Amino acid sequence: MSTAAFQIQYRQEFVKGFEQRQKLLLGTVTTEAMIKGNQARFLVADSNGDEAVTRGVNGLIPARGDVETVSTVTLVEWHDLRRKTSFDIFASQSDQRRIMQMNSSAVINRKCDKEVIDALDAATVTQATVTGTLAQVMTAKTVLQQNKVPNDQNLTAIISPSFEADLMIGDTKEFFSSRDYITRTPYPGDDLAWKDEPVSYMWLGIQWIVHPDLTGVGATTAKCYLYHKSAVGHAINMGEIQSVVGYDEEQDYSYARTSVYTGAQVIQTSGVYRWNHTE
Repeated sequence: MSTAAFQIQYRQEFVKGFEQRQKLLLGTVTTEAMIKGNQARFLVADSNGDEAVTRGVNGLIPARGDVETVSTVTLVEWHDLRRKTSFDIFASQSDQRRIMQMNSSAVINRKCDKEVIDALDAATVTQATVTGTLAQVMTAKTVLQQNKVPNDQNLTAIISPSFEADLMIGDTKEFFSSRDYITRTPYPGDDLAWKDEPVSYMWLGIQWIVHPDLTGVGATTAKCYLYHKSAVGHAINMGEIQSVVGYDEEQDYSYARTSVYTGAQVIQTSGVYRWNHTE
């Protein structure tokens, strides 16, 4: 005879839902931390490819100026605010304050990455509608090197999961199986233990980041990029992201607020190459 008095147990520790929670791209761009103001100006200076000259017939060395281009990055304030009453926290499963803080931080982290992605999307760059192949990778790298972009360990490729899949099963799969060609290590500061956060590849002197929030991921085409760190200017408030957890005694609720003042812009278009990847 069965009983009707079954007990239901609720796990006290919550399980994280699947979503992008980490900032992946801020280390791949040139960042200026601002103490005051709403704009950061980046000066790009070069010699315009000039060649050396000899002394003129008048006995003087010809003089010329430098090429200097100023790009302005405007900061915008972004916030995420979570609020729950004390009764809701008391009556609910798991650590509700921790959940609020975790989710609020995730929203702002995604926004920081979105600022960089939006800046890349707005740039006028070389485009190709492709599948992921070794030939396409080498084409992108060749175009940047022809643009005098240095291969100095500051190149980053942000690609869709589908682009990575093409590389893994296509003509590059042998490269991914050999430590002579690629290393896959956690971000600096991490140990080798399992962690619930993304990792990056280093392959061909390029850092490869598989990003789920690129424009068009999973649709007809996704915008994927190879770019140099000096091609994108990024500004953020000093101290970076603000994360505040508090309690309001008058209204008896707890809150978690995460805020950031940030902006990004491509400052050297020649340092960006785009794939429109067939998803």
